Amino acid sequence: MRALVKLALSLALLLGLGFPAGAIQTGTPAWTLKALTLMEGPGNAYDVTGEVGAEARVYVDRCSRTWCQIQANGQRGWVDLYALAFGQEPRPPLSGPELNLKKGGPGSICLYEGANFTGDALCAGSGFVVHDLLLNRTDNRYSSVQIEGNVSVLLCRDRNFKSYCVRVNESQERLHGFLDNAVSSLRVY
Repeated sequence: MRALVKLALSLALLLGLGFPAGAIQTGTPAWTLKALTLMEGPGNAYDVTGEVGAEARVYVDRCSRTWCQIQANGQRGWVDLYALAFGQEPRPPLSGPELNLKKGGPGSICLYEGANFTGDALCAGSGFVVHDLLLNRTDNRYSSVQIEGNVSVLLCRDRNFKSYCVRVNESQERLHGFLDNAVSSLRVY
């Protein structure tokens, strides 16, 4: 049965009864960030071949340095790479949500050995950095962090800010499981 289906499809393609030209879209999906003029080649010195509106869905065939060959609405041409967005929406790069992380002080953070801000503490202000808490004999000790003022802290599981790191912006009565009694480096912002 499969052989008959393959034979029928092959005959349909040979006779021109297959998909209409352009029905199968190829290329990497992208969006235009503004209205664009399509050029015949990768640069402004080439002839104009068409136009594409702002926030239009296009497909990128290839890129060379700062120009990409695209196809859209039956047109094909080259456009500036930086006028394209490759995300799920037509947004420029680095336009995601603002994180509103605290930094610069005034304020301080205190890391506590016990949960709920109990036990011995290491307190510091903005600009304080420890690459390896083992050198201070305080490695893998802290279970909670209290933050006051306009500061935040980067806490990392390994020395020199390697491995698992989290930027903490608000006080935490108990550090995340990967950091609880496992902080080895920190930076106060």
